[in-house]
Amino acid sequence: MKPSRSRSILRVALFAALPLLVAGCDQLGIESAKAVAEKKDAEGRAIGAACRHAGRAIEDCFGLNKKADKAAVFAGWKDMNDYMRENKLDIVPPQGAATAVAKDAASEDAQDEAPAEDKPAKKKSS
Repeated sequence: MKPSRSRSILRVALFAALPLLVAGCDQLGIESAKAVAEKKDAEGRAIGAACRHAGRAIEDCFGLNKKADKAAVFAGWKDMNDYMRENKLDIVPPQGAATAVAKDAASEDAQDEAPAEDKPAKKKSS
């Protein structure tokens, strides 16, 4: 059986339109694996650069951002370190709400580690 001419034209039109349909996936919010990897790398680099600019050690940065890619965080930290050295920039300590919470936690830890004679004695109930 020989396919009809209209079927042949339909197949050619479908194959010609296929790349256009696939290209529209980004319009629908469907991200490719490459786009997701690039986004994750960019976020990690931004986190690393921000940590370095705030004067945080790389180990602290890793601890605060456990879900971020460590290689990308380190690359961003290193790039910012080089940039700050070349341009003789000082660190900018963070002043947000997270810093206040961290300071409160640090002061509570310091109080817990104080010697026993500095702490008020608890009254024993008889």
